[in-house]
Amino acid sequence: MAEARIDAETRTEFGKGAARRTRRAGKIPAVLYGHGTDPQHLSLPELEFKAIVRDQGRNAVLTLNIGGTPQLALTKTVVSHPIRPYIEHVDLLVITRGEKVQVDVQVVVTGDAAPNTLIQQDLSTIQVEADVSGIPEQIEVSVEGKAAGTQINAGDVELPRGTTLVTDPEALVVNVVPAPTAADLEAEIDTEGAGVVEDAPQSEEQASSTESDESAAESSDSGSAES
Repeated sequence: MAEARIDAETRTEFGKGAARRTRRAGKIPAVLYGHGTDPQHLSLPELEFKAIVRDQGRNAVLTLNIGGTPQLALTKTVVSHPIRPYIEHVDLLVITRGEKVQVDVQVVVTGDAAPNTLIQQDLSTIQVEADVSGIPEQIEVSVEGKAAGTQINAGDVELPRGTTLVTDPEALVVNVVPAPTAADLEAEIDTEGAGVVEDAPQSEEQASSTESDESAAESSDSGSAES
């Protein structure tokens, strides 16, 4: 993974109002912590940081320029607004060269499984330990030609050199299952419709009997009203 350089400014204002003012200025509120240091409240240029995350992923390694002093950092958490297209906050972890860190890396499924199968991906990320200079951007899992019934666990995933698995090796990552047939789909529709009960149409005799009963009831009511 390439290392990116970015200028960071020290923040002296805190709270929601200060964070909004920082974002209105085109910057992102951030906190840098780790290795026994006191947390530093920083602001990062939004456009530059977004470009770095787009290129390197969410485990981006940065060299922060804090008032002329360089500091190596790992992007630990990126909190995006749930609706609007901006980053609300970033957590950065102090790191040193040659250090190993544990990170969650995105799993990307590649290839086409055997015909008449479906791919179920149970894990979108797996946790690994890697040198800060060799954090993988993503980990590919190939299902090319895999038959129904194939299961790929975390321990089966091929990792880049120098990277070790932290996730439970028995954790299911990808499952290849048979695709439903037309008969399966029809049976499912029939099962769903089995609980629906419609009113049965009345026969002519039942309808006539019902009408007679209704007429008798009306006559009775009319007689009672007159008396």
